[in-house]
Amino acid sequence: MTVIVGFLPGKGGRAALDLGAQIARSAGEKLLSVTVVPTPWPTPSMARVDGEFERWAVSEGQKAIDASYEYLTSTVSDVEHESISVSGKSVSAALVRTAERQEADILVLGSSSDGPLGQIVVGSTADRLLHSSPVPLALAPRGYHPPKGAVVTRVTCSFAGYEGSAAVLRLTARITGRVGACLRVATFGVRGRTMYPPEVGLHAEDEVLSAWQQQAKAAQDTEVAALAAAGLLPEGTTTAVASGRGWSEALDDLHWEAGDVLVVGSSSAGPLARVFLGSRATKIIRHSPVPAIVVPYAVAEG
Repeated sequence: MTVIVGFLPGKGGRAALDLGAQIARSAGEKLLSVTVVPTPWPTPSMARVDGEFERWAVSEGQKAIDASYEYLTSTVSDVEHESISVSGKSVSAALVRTAERQEADILVLGSSSDGPLGQIVVGSTADRLLHSSPVPLALAPRGYHPPKGAVVTRVTCSFAGYEGSAAVLRLTARITGRVGACLRVATFGVRGRTMYPPEVGLHAEDEVLSAWQQQAKAAQDTEVAALAAAGLLPEGTTTAVASGRGWSEALDDLHWEAGDVLVVGSSSAGPLARVFLGSRATKIIRHSPVPAIVVPYAVAEG
């Protein structure tokens, strides 16, 4: 599993490096930190500012390389790592090109600094990659800093039971096996407001919720049995159905521990079947209390 981290000093960079190192350590693979610097203008300037711009870009790239290498060397010396810079007009496009050239298995980004600590905050680069990445995209919560030597201990697959859910679960099971973690299959649901008029009572809503929980559990059991039949079921796999009045409450309905990551599948409607999140998946990752990995539909189906 080749792990690439998109690194930008001071913009969630350390959280991305920590998550990337945690994944690389768990899989026993190398970590590649990549910083994107602006591409110089193609047309030479009479004022020679193009030369100054190129020297500035090279200097900034080297500073980022030094910062990344120093941090990784001091905090995750047990993981083989390398820090490089690449040029590009678009950060997201340059990262995609690098991921394809390196045949990466996963691309890791941090959260935007504009948001609460402990939550995944999708910045502009992550947002673009959620529409274009050809490989799974891992997102670290803002301020994420696992203990030294941390590994992935449990992978929770968000299982909606829709088209493509079984493929995402199969890929999640393979990822779980590669990092030596436990698998949890979880279905999340949001309860509506109390039914109106009030004389109807709460029992009708409770009956609907109970029926949904039974259907979700039956769908989970079917796919878990299929994984077992295919020899892909990790030992100690568990299932869970969580609900709440909102997505935050639904995610909090489950118990989360250090070493947990959440896997969410994308929609098949995405461009070229790459990553494209529907509203449900978007809300789940925005309220996830742990790092999230978004899997492109095409990768899961492949």
